[in-house]
Amino acid sequence: MAVGVFDLFSIGIGPSSSHTVGPMRAAAVFSGELKSSGKLERVASLRVDLYGSLAATGRGHGTMTAVLLGLEGYHPEQILPDEVEERLASIAETGQLNLGGAVDPESGVSLPYGEADMILHPLTVLPRHTNGMKFSVSDADGEVLHEATFFSVGGGFIVREGEEDAAQKELEESKKELPLPFRTAAELMGRCSSKGLGISDIMFINERASRTEEEIREGLLHIWAVMEGCVEVSLKREGVLPGGLKVRRRAPDWHERLLKESKDQDPDYYDPKYWQEWVNLIALAVNEENASGGRVVTAPTNGAAGIIPAVLYYALHFAPGMDKATQQDRDDVVVKFLLAAGAVGVLYKEQASISGAEVGCQGEVGSASSMAAAGLAEVMGGSPGQVENAAEIAMEHNLGLTCDPIGGLVQIPCIERNAIAAAKAINAAKMALWGDGTHRVSLDEVIVTMRETGKDMSSKYKETAMGGLAVNVVEC
Repeated sequence: MAVGVFDLFSIGIGPSSSHTVGPMRAAAVFSGELKSSGKLERVASLRVDLYGSLAATGRGHGTMTAVLLGLEGYHPEQILPDEVEERLASIAETGQLNLGGAVDPESGVSLPYGEADMILHPLTVLPRHTNGMKFSVSDADGEVLHEATFFSVGGGFIVREGEEDAAQKELEESKKELPLPFRTAAELMGRCSSKGLGISDIMFINERASRTEEEIREGLLHIWAVMEGCVEVSLKREGVLPGGLKVRRRAPDWHERLLKESKDQDPDYYDPKYWQEWVNLIALAVNEENASGGRVVTAPTNGAAGIIPAVLYYALHFAPGMDKATQQDRDDVVVKFLLAAGAVGVLYKEQASISGAEVGCQGEVGSASSMAAAGLAEVMGGSPGQVENAAEIAMEHNLGLTCDPIGGLVQIPCIERNAIAAAKAINAAKMALWGDGTHRVSLDEVIVTMRETGKDMSSKYKETAMGGLAVNVVEC
């Protein structure tokens, strides 16, 4: 299917879309195939091979545990954090994996599981993508019953080895069914010009090819509700983040201070001089929750999950006129913002990558900042040219951003980086709105530049924890 807004904004668990959500999804697909083929009851042993970045930073990113949950049949958009903890504790205590038993434990097959059943190959990169994984199950006689290799290509998207060409062909065919298909920003601008519509309108018309208007609206408002819920849960947590780096949670303390300093007697009033502090707070809260393995929205990835919620929060609370907005007005802003941001996200998926393991953090935080800038410019009344300019400015100033998480954990520099990129997005939108929409560098040019920069970037700066801060900062 053609990439849509609900592909770019999907609900999952932290800490990583490419290292947690994608592997869980691939393992769940493999498990489902076993059940549907009727071979599940014959399974006696299991082997999982993780390659490249998945092996190098998998422990810090929760890859191993995500794979186990996926093999049990859990899907990232459905499982809750409490269920994650419960199942992992059970596997650790019993040494048994309930293959395919997520929905109905009685229908699964109990297999002995140990760390030796998951083999890591950090220095081996499969040809298609650095995030490779292979699943294989055998019967009691050692005969292989089923095996498959998948790649987690960013944002929770997965591709099966051997089906890349078929998947691309299916994508191209499905795009033909869209009323107003586009692959490049130039094509998107052409659609806007010929139809006299905004970027969010073009995206909305394309979404209507597979959903009703009510489903689109309700779905996007639900996405925002999950983002808000993520912040609320995060603000109630205290202490340090898991993983051993002893990174202190800052969001709860910052929230308490902001409530004291920035609010008037009216609980709905937010002092505009503190807009940056609120934006920082939302970004930190989301990414601290993500680092805890909590429920987040990939936007378009988990590592960059705090940027779009923070900028959308700014739009709802600090954009001109929002102090007098009705709930209907606010809902309209949410829908319009996410549609415009989603349209720009499509451009990155089509022309480049949103995978940190493939192009560095410019593909995650950079893409999210660009998408957020577009969404903000759209809801603040920007023309299609101004919206495109906002997206271009944001990415231009994230080019070359490396992905070098300390200890392979999505904490340093990832959490603060979301707050910085959210501020960049807001500034990019404001700069674009002060222009007339014409600009020297096009969005397409900067997307291609990001892709080429990612190709040239040393592999040690692409989510391997083998370079940058990951090796120059002592972990403990």
